[in-house]
Amino acid sequence: MTGQDSRSAPVTSSEPASTPSEDELRLFAFQVWSYKQGELVSLLIHLGTRLGLFAELRDGRPLDAAELAGRTGLDERWVLEWLRAMGAARLLEWGDSGLFALTPAGAAVLADGEGSLFFAAGAFGPPPDPAYVEDLAGAFRTGRGFPYDRRGPEGAHTTERMLGPWTRLALVPRILPALGGVVERLESGGAVADIGCGAGVALLALARAFPGSSFRGYDISRHAIERASQLIGESGLSNVELHQAGAEVLPDEPTFDLVLTLDCLHDMTRPEATAAAIRRSLKPDGTWLVKDIRCTAEPRDNLLNPMAALMYGFSITSCMASALSEPGGAGLGTLGLHPELLEEMTKRAGFTRFTIHDFDEPANLYYEVQP
Repeated sequence: MTGQDSRSAPVTSSEPASTPSEDELRLFAFQVWSYKQGELVSLLIHLGTRLGLFAELRDGRPLDAAELAGRTGLDERWVLEWLRAMGAARLLEWGDSGLFALTPAGAAVLADGEGSLFFAAGAFGPPPDPAYVEDLAGAFRTGRGFPYDRRGPEGAHTTERMLGPWTRLALVPRILPALGGVVERLESGGAVADIGCGAGVALLALARAFPGSSFRGYDISRHAIERASQLIGESGLSNVELHQAGAEVLPDEPTFDLVLTLDCLHDMTRPEATAAAIRRSLKPDGTWLVKDIRCTAEPRDNLLNPMAALMYGFSITSCMASALSEPGGAGLGTLGLHPELLEEMTKRAGFTRFTIHDFDEPANLYYEVQP
């Protein structure tokens, strides 16, 4: 649209709309159907991860359906149709003689859940069950959301798969060294709390890196704590303890050198109360590290993010639903905790220092908050 930026143009006229041309109809229909295509491709990405298909293609060697089926123990005809679908989606290279290959970039994004910061396949889970969708429709009518655990164990597992690569590859080597004095305190034996710890991926990374420090994880999700308990038990670590609870159970006296809220503060029904509880439990020289979604104070400016529709979709199906699960919930949503709001929130809680760290991640900003 000439003279407009990439954001949607506001409706300013009350005159009846003109009859659209055939080209306009075709373009708009294509846009709508592209979202349906995305829905179905999302399911096939999930199946490719779940069934080990991407893993077998990770080395980049072209394979046909017969060989890939043999490697995975799956039916050849189904594998062939999946390969063709991934080729049509431009996620696999579709070569001559029915050979398909995963490029190095494709391997990093779709198959390398351990070593790639760009791994994205973990975000693709099975479709929600009809009862869950019915609950969403009901939330629109009542205004009341539902707890995180409404998603069942799959919610905790999906979050683990989404955040795992970043936690393993960035938190300890890149993020913590940017925070004043934090690494030194943990190396000498500090106390750490992770609020909204999920499946405990960050706790595990930190506990391994700083064996002389002690770590407490808090999460209201039963499924998340059960998964975290399993992972910590398998690790053999003895410096981590878990609590199925929110920030309200934090000690009232200065206890922690570092408190984490990683991509969860906007999900909370009462983030201001969480900030106040963290302030009470933090030592005078302690640090609160907040990781949260990159967003703006003016909602319409979020449209400059090419993934804004995805973010608002996450908000309705998870983040805002959780944040409205109790009467009077804040309901911030995925794109609701912008830097100005967070800084004001921390000031009201008694913090005096607020530093924004931008590590050039497309989705996130980091905040170093201190008393």
